[in-house]
Amino acid sequence: MSAPPPVSRLLTALGIPHQVFRHAGPVTSLEQAAHERGQKPEQVIRSLVFRLSEGRFVMVLAAGRAQVSWPALRAYLGQSRLTLASEKEVLQVTGYRVGTVSPLGLLTPLRILADEAVFVPEEISLGSGEPNVGIILKPAHLRQVLGEVEVGRFVQSAGTEDVKSASTSV
Repeated sequence: MSAPPPVSRLLTALGIPHQVFRHAGPVTSLEQAAHERGQKPEQVIRSLVFRLSEGRFVMVLAAGRAQVSWPALRAYLGQSRLTLASEKEVLQVTGYRVGTVSPLGLLTPLRILADEAVFVPEEISLGSGEPNVGIILKPAHLRQVLGEVEVGRFVQSAGTEDVKSASTSV
């Protein structure tokens, strides 16, 4: 039996119910991950790291295939420019490799923005800190562990170029 992945160890220590899902082989797409976990794509939560400036980063949680609305994100953050963090920056800031990133157990504390759709399904899954392994849990438990997380509309709605950003801290 393999040792639990880093995110599972953290959740266990906090007494948060969750399930570790180990894929039989390499995961090459969000759709594959969802299918193998018995979920819909919108239940798979992506943890995206954006570089605001030298040494300043923010993480955005997005559900499924939803694409981050760059104009909404820039407006919300009051940033005229931002970029996706490089693979090297993601590893340095989170402690996780791209494809394994989770908002939990980060190497460096990050400001976390969560699109409101993240908390809609009854069950979600996210990165575990290990390749080809996911963590399945209830959104309320993720919210509990995240603590102060800013929830808003940070993704593009179907057919729109921009999304208004009405957000609150939770």
